[in-house]
Amino acid sequence: MRTRVKFCGCTSVSDAERAVDAGADAVGVIFAPESPRCVDLDTGYAIAAALPAFVTRVAVFVEPGAAQVHDLRAAGYLPQFSGNELWQTCEAFAAGPYVKVFHVGAQSAQYPDAFEAWARGYSNATWMFETAVPGKSGGTGQTFEWEAARRLAGNRRIVISGGLTPENVGDCIRRVRPYAVDVRSGIETDGVKDRTKMDAFMRAVRDADARLARV
Repeated sequence: MRTRVKFCGCTSVSDAERAVDAGADAVGVIFAPESPRCVDLDTGYAIAAALPAFVTRVAVFVEPGAAQVHDLRAAGYLPQFSGNELWQTCEAFAAGPYVKVFHVGAQSAQYPDAFEAWARGYSNATWMFETAVPGKSGGTGQTFEWEAARRLAGNRRIVISGGLTPENVGDCIRRVRPYAVDVRSGIETDGVKDRTKMDAFMRAVRDADARLARV
């Protein structure tokens, strides 16, 4: 199985075009005001319009209003809910497929069968696992204990985020075998998207896929 890749935190059309040229399957654009990568609606619309067919546009929210989600869905974005949104809110606002982020703390024991049963309420969601850091909803640059998500990856399509880089993403893929990986700071230099790091990240993903295919 080919691992899908989302490059997140693109703040301009040029960022998004670099992501596409590097081979990203999805481009994430952040609309959460607390993020340093937050963009306004006009920029978001421009990025959506610039992306080619077959590249997924992902709008990253933290506890948004219904109108904002609706407007960006109309522009072609897939919603990603990265805050403490209840399943009822996500299902109603998205009105179809979406991504739901779950934050993994230091203790992997917080992901027993009880978690999986509870999270099934997000029935239209692809689950993304991100590192839990107090006061942050993402973009932490820190990994979590991947074992917390490995068992779930055997039962459904999941996304791993949090602290991934060209140096460690291959290990993550070989250990967890996720459906997709998500990266933001790991493909940046001084807070700016870096095409060299984007290319290195994609090479590491494809190398890991190739190694698994030979197993």
